[in-house]
Amino acid sequence: MSPILTRPVREQLEHDRVIRLLQARYKRKTEVIINPGSEQNQSVTIENLVVFPDLLIFAEGGKKLIGTVEVETGESVNALEARAEWGVFCKLKVPMYLYVPPTSVDTARRLCAEYGIPVAEVWTFHTTFDQVRFTMIYRSPDAPVVKVSAPSKPAAKPVAAKAKPAAKPVPVAAKAKPQAAKAAAKPVAKAKPKPVAKAKPAAKSKAPKPAKKTKPAAKPAKPAHLRQGSGGQAKKRR
Repeated sequence: MSPILTRPVREQLEHDRVIRLLQARYKRKTEVIINPGSEQNQSVTIENLVVFPDLLIFAEGGKKLIGTVEVETGESVNALEARAEWGVFCKLKVPMYLYVPPTSVDTARRLCAEYGIPVAEVWTFHTTFDQVRFTMIYRSPDAPVVKVSAPSKPAAKPVAAKAKPAAKPVPVAAKAKPQAAKAAAKPVAKAKPKPVAKAKPAAKSKAPKPAKKTKPAAKPAKPAHLRQGSGGQAKKRR
C-alpha cells in the first residue's frame, strides 16, 4: 500500500488482485516477491530509504534484483505519488514497470515527462467480469526485455476412458464384400463359341404341275324316240 494514500476498499481489492496476477505473469525463469495491501514481504533500500514496491523481480536464484513493478489505481495516479514512488524506484538502476487503468494513461505519461521519470514500460489493466486483460501502451527503447508468460488456463481434468478390447485382426480377404469374394472364388467361365449356322440350300423351284385333263364333254342325250326303240328292241331280244 502506498505510504501517502489510503485507497477505497474496492480499489484496494482490485489493486491487490492485479498484483497477484502479475506475479504469475512474471514468474518465468525469475523469482517474484509481492507486497500487496499492508504486507511487507520484501524491501529494498535506496539512499537510506527503505521502500516496498508492489512487485520485486529477481533473477533466477533470488539474489539479483532485475526489475520492479508498481500498480496504480485511478485515485493514485497523481503528482505526489509519482514523485514519492515512481521517481524513487527508478533510482535502483533497474527497469520500473508501471500499470495504470486505461483512463489514467495520459496522466501517467504526462507526469513521467514532467518529472523526468524513466519508466521502462507503461501498461494498462482492464477488468471484465472475472478476467483482467493487460495492454502495453509505451516501452522505452533502452529498457531490457523481461519475459512475461501468458496467463495459463486451468488444465482440464483427464477423463479415464474405458479401454476397449483390441479388435481381432481380420484377414484382408475377409474384409471384402461377400459378393466380391464369391465372384473372386468362381473361375471365369469361358465363353463357348456359337456354332456357325450353315447356310440352307436354296429351295428348288418346283416344276409347274401339268394342267388337269379336261373331261370330255358329256355326250348329248338321245332323243326320246330312239330310246324307246332301243327299249323295244331289248324287249324283243328277251
